[in-house]
Amino acid sequence: MWNGLVGVAKETYTASLGEGAVPRPLMMPLARGELVGLIWVRPTKVGQDALAGIAELANIAAASGADEIVLAWETHDVATACDLPIVGPAPCLNMVLASRDGHVLHQFPYSEQLLSRSPEGWAAVTPDWKPAPAPQPGGELVPPIQAAVNFSFTPIELDHPDPFGVTVVLMEEDGYRISLTEAFAR
Repeated sequence: MWNGLVGVAKETYTASLGEGAVPRPLMMPLARGELVGLIWVRPTKVGQDALAGIAELANIAAASGADEIVLAWETHDVATACDLPIVGPAPCLNMVLASRDGHVLHQFPYSEQLLSRSPEGWAAVTPDWKPAPAPQPGGELVPPIQAAVNFSFTPIELDHPDPFGVTVVLMEEDGYRISLTEAFAR
């Protein structure tokens, strides 16, 4: 499953960078070995709103009773959005595989090869994937990613017959892009 999720993240990055955009942070919760779906962070403002927006990705994982989560983000993009220093290689696709017992940080550095530039100055690039360093058990995570990991395994207490469904609807209303797998679609 891990290799498939890494493949999806790399394909998403390649396609988005080719269109001149960096994908927003993405969470992929897994419950009982099944992928719940893909959740992209909502549009955010720089600073505290971005910190909160990324941490709130945890809501779907918590509501689904996730056993594991995979979170993907770009080093420079999250640092800029959250007004944090850059930690680790940049540009770099980071992925963390986490459970209640801990996490492992995987980093996929790349260089950008220019494809084209728009009249507005936007650059379309393709990633040239570099060799990945060894996975880092317990590797340092930036604060919003660490918060999302921590909150993913904290049960959501909602007085509602379908807490998962309500969480999905509320997050979609807040602007999160959510694509649930068939097993979890409402």
